[in-house]
Amino acid sequence: MTNEDINSIRLFQEDPLTLDGGETLSPVDVAFETYGDLAPDGDNAILICHALTGDQYVASPHPGTGKPGWWARLVGPGKLIDTEKYFVICSNVLGSCMGTTGPAATDPNTKEPWGTRFPVITIRDMVRVQAALMDALNVRKLLMVIGGSMGGMQVLEWLATYPERLHSACVIASAARHTAQNIAFHEVGRQAVMADPNWNQGRYYGSDASPAKGLAVARMTAHITYLSEDALTHKFGRNLQEREAVTFGFDADFQVESYLRHQGSTFVDRFDANSYLYITRAMDYLDIPGRFDGRLADAFIGARDVRCCVISFTSDWLYPTLENKRIVHALNAAGVPVSFAEIDAAFGHDSFLLDVPEMDEMLAGFLSTATQSYQPPEAQNE
Repeated sequence: MTNEDINSIRLFQEDPLTLDGGETLSPVDVAFETYGDLAPDGDNAILICHALTGDQYVASPHPGTGKPGWWARLVGPGKLIDTEKYFVICSNVLGSCMGTTGPAATDPNTKEPWGTRFPVITIRDMVRVQAALMDALNVRKLLMVIGGSMGGMQVLEWLATYPERLHSACVIASAARHTAQNIAFHEVGRQAVMADPNWNQGRYYGSDASPAKGLAVARMTAHITYLSEDALTHKFGRNLQEREAVTFGFDADFQVESYLRHQGSTFVDRFDANSYLYITRAMDYLDIPGRFDGRLADAFIGARDVRCCVISFTSDWLYPTLENKRIVHALNAAGVPVSFAEIDAAFGHDSFLLDVPEMDEMLAGFLSTATQSYQPPEAQNE
């Protein structure tokens, strides 16, 4: 896959992007995909925010792997998010490795890959880039912004930073601040990457060796957190992998071991190790209530005109219902209209990516209500 395969735009050429960490970036390339057409009055734009290892290919095949878009089940012609009706945008986040500026991109000053000289970023920095992309696409106000997991974190930052640009917002299986447990899991993954001798302090671009083993272990560790114990037990149990008895060795005797190894080995073919470090760090730095003296509700005072929906899953122990209810309580306290559902699903955190009819029904109803109540801004396309 080459850069020519990626739809992108160059932003922040004249006025640099100022990051939460105090540094600036200029220019910033943003890779994105759009589906459908923007209506003449601009009232049909939906921004979908992807999760940690996701990308802009929400409803179209991934050019590198050939696999269907990660939410193609819900997005497309005649589907729940109908691209014959809505103008759908999904962009690769700042710091990632699918065409948007990140550590694998070229530093315009040195003409070499940034590596770990790339500035540390936050979720709010990602959202600032998305807002600039909306400007470039002539979208003044979004009918809806929606995302799950890290995508939900971006939605929350939209609510806190650009509420006037939203009509509705949907947060799925997410949190407004990262807990110590979340940070701990990410740190294990980062240490696995940095312990790989091929990481070479992040200077592995252009060489024949990359920290693939470390990144694979990081992915394996993270993937366990995306699933529930019931899901793992139901799918694998203690079933052996293509053998009649254990080998009394360290090969993948159990199916669950083979599954995790496969997840790790395929991940390294489509993701950059340094991007993994930067994006997990951005998630760890997420602390929206911390910017408001611990009062999350104060972050949403400006969002009183935004319709909100929050969804959690019973088996999600990574971002459990308790974390999602804190978001709901804060929205309520700020006077923001919000609907909430805890959905009984056995798949764990990954439920938002899978076939969960109850979630589909909730999203369909919320989107319908949001569409019917939306009044487009005046002169959106001027």
